[in-house]
Amino acid sequence: MPDEVPNILFIMSDDHASHAMSCYGGRINQTPNLDRIADEGMRFDNVFCTNSICTPSRATILTGAYNHVNGVTTLSTPMDNRLPTFVKDLQASGYQTGMFGKWHLGQGPAHEPTGFDDWAVLPGQGLYHNPTFIFKAGEGSTRRPVQGYVTDLITDMTLDFLRERDAEKPFFVMCHHKAPHRCWEPDEKHAHMYLNEDVPEPETLYDDYANRASAAEAAEMRMGVHHSPLDLKAEIPRDLPEMELRKWAYQRYIKDYLRVVASIDDNVGRLLDYLDDEGLAENTVVVYTSDQGFFLGDHGWYDKRFMYEESLRMPYIMRYPGVIKAGSVNENMILNVDFGPTYLELAGLPTPAAMQGRSFAPQLGGETQADWRQSMYYRYWMHKTHHNVYAHYGIRTHRYKLIYYYADAMGTEGSIDETYDPEWELFDLELDPYEMRNVVDEPAYADRFVELKTELHRLQAEVGDERYHLDVD
Repeated sequence: MPDEVPNILFIMSDDHASHAMSCYGGRINQTPNLDRIADEGMRFDNVFCTNSICTPSRATILTGAYNHVNGVTTLSTPMDNRLPTFVKDLQASGYQTGMFGKWHLGQGPAHEPTGFDDWAVLPGQGLYHNPTFIFKAGEGSTRRPVQGYVTDLITDMTLDFLRERDAEKPFFVMCHHKAPHRCWEPDEKHAHMYLNEDVPEPETLYDDYANRASAAEAAEMRMGVHHSPLDLKAEIPRDLPEMELRKWAYQRYIKDYLRVVASIDDNVGRLLDYLDDEGLAENTVVVYTSDQGFFLGDHGWYDKRFMYEESLRMPYIMRYPGVIKAGSVNENMILNVDFGPTYLELAGLPTPAAMQGRSFAPQLGGETQADWRQSMYYRYWMHKTHHNVYAHYGIRTHRYKLIYYYADAMGTEGSIDETYDPEWELFDLELDPYEMRNVVDEPAYADRFVELKTELHRLQAEVGDERYHLDVD
């Protein structure tokens, strides 16, 4: 590692799936500026969230702790801003810290950003056009509308922070884009993209949810069926047979999604150009990620929440000249709980005992720790609320995935108090990468099921979570 601590530019979007990035081999769009980060740095192919929904994932990134520890389990449980975060440690060590864009961890004195020298955040989800921002003002905050397109404005604020910084100190800045969150409203510059072409359909657009747990069919996020006219900017022909409706809705949905992604890509280019122009690129770590994955018509769905691959997997690309070899790829299993410890190590700081993640900084130079994890634990707590997705937890290894739908609110704030019979799903990701065949009841997988369930319970105990009372050996 270099003797001088690096600057860190952390760019995070909301709901940006890795398969809508050309550096991940996505076939539906091109992201040339994001590709610059991957081409000049490292692409991480197995980065996963521990709870695929905005507020919990953001809390996990900041605190380095699982949601049952930091208390942010659903969209209805804001983060206590007195909690320790890696940003506070960076600030205490002399970093200038900034946060601009989507916060989504609560509003008011108990939940607004702390540990940042300057910040401006959207209230809740915020608007795409002429949004209101909440600005840091002394020990409190003030809010006012700002004219313009939200992705441009967030980038403008990030650039202003960089221009006004103390050049004698390192910086850590979070540039958090609202896009491509629902309702996918493009700016004028990108509104005419894809008008005269069809976007390729995903392999599982016409999934009928056969041979899977009932949770898959029960979920209310199917193309066209559960979209609103605002989502698709049109009246929805609900008299069409469902598979025809999916086909129609997919094109309207995905084109707007890709248009707002194109604006993100342009604005990432603005940030990279600034680093180049100011001679900062060589000593600045640049990260691009999203708070979770997203269904882009996969399984006939939009949204996230499930432990299925498209929702579980986070894009993560990272550039650090002189440390990361250009064009390198990391296939190790990394979690959002690991981000904070990694940035602290890069800054020469230890991982606090309260953090449950582990630094992957050694892997940036191509060295994988011998005892690095081979499995990961996931839990989705927000039973039925918004999209009728059942509460579940599970384990993923490099080849297998085991999911347990305990389907019970268990008193969790922000969940609906209805209970269903628990179900298991087991997928062999090598033979079934699209997760279309639940093999939990197949005799050939009986021993594997037992092994995975044992590992699931080991991981639960390791992170301090508890199994559902009907999940017995």
